[in-house]
Amino acid sequence: MRELHDKIVLVTGAAGAVGGAVVAAVREAGGVAVATDRTEGKAIEFSLDVTDESAWRRVMAAVEGAYGRLDGLVNAAGVVALGSVEQLSFADWRRVLSVNLDGTFLGCKYAFPLLRRRGGAIVNLSSVSALIGGHNLAAYNASKAGVSLLSKSVALAGARCKPPIRCNAVCPAFLEGPMVDFTVRSSRNPDTALERMTAEIPLGRLGKPSEVAALCVYLLSDAAAFVTGADLPIDGGLTAR
Repeated sequence: MRELHDKIVLVTGAAGAVGGAVVAAVREAGGVAVATDRTEGKAIEFSLDVTDESAWRRVMAAVEGAYGRLDGLVNAAGVVALGSVEQLSFADWRRVLSVNLDGTFLGCKYAFPLLRRRGGAIVNLSSVSALIGGHNLAAYNASKAGVSLLSKSVALAGARCKPPIRCNAVCPAFLEGPMVDFTVRSSRNPDTALERMTAEIPLGRLGKPSEVAALCVYLLSDAAAFVTGADLPIDGGLTAR
């Protein structure tokens, strides 16, 4: 079944592990994935710094010119900085909030005019760190909690549109890829850090970006027409404890 047949879906952070997996999954499901990232490359259709409001205006104008519409948005761009509230620099705090939360806000804001035309869906990449705290994740916790509650507000606003615009937040646990690699390298005991992270997950393994991408495809599809305003953990049972 081609769940996203001919749907136009813009993906941010497409050069990253999750963003790249979402682009691949959207195309496999029959959709047209508009790949954007700050890093330019042959797989990136538009260069986009998600913290730059003028860049969002430019990219959305280009999408309208190229496709005439937008059916979905996946805000997958994100960064992490390790540090407790005492240790974290204000510069790192602002960088994480700017990319993770401001970038998601701007994406939702500037996608709305195009999504209003036919209705559609927004999927925001939140995290289990929006649901549970970590002593050394002050900025990341705050940014992802903001993404989750922003998603609920966007969902309520979108429900007033005719046809509606749905919005949901996906909340992964630790995933295979650069972000976990960075966290492990930055830990006090890198040799055991990955083992400890894996042990915290009841299913006993890290998640895969492709698994998150599959959930995003479902939420973008018409099969999820009654799903909006939700935080959906994809965490191997981590938040069930």
